[in-house]
Amino acid sequence: MDTTQLLKGVLDVAVLATVAAEDGYGYDVVRRLRAAGLTEVGDASVYGTLRRLYSSGLLTSYVVPSDEGPHRKYYGINPQGRQSLAEQRKDWQEFAGTMTRLLDGEEAA
Repeated sequence: MDTTQLLKGVLDVAVLATVAAEDGYGYDVVRRLRAAGLTEVGDASVYGTLRRLYSSGLLTSYVVPSDEGPHRKYYGINPQGRQSLAEQRKDWQEFAGTMTRLLDGEEAA
């Protein structure tokens, strides 16, 4: 199954959840998403999502100097981002439950 379209629909919440667990810079977030099983996630998609979530006021950012190359821009979740994540978690659980019932051939509740 090609999960590309599914991934586009859940990338915001996946990135918020990843950053909620621990602040991270772009490639770190990509690496953690891939380690969690989203192996098809693209670098550019994650970087764009981080910028968009920051511009939307859901993330904070700060720069950390690096001895091994350019400074890294870290992203962290703020209270508005935590609220959004909580709402999206609830939506996801309801949606996933509905899909599970449909796929299992059960009647709608």
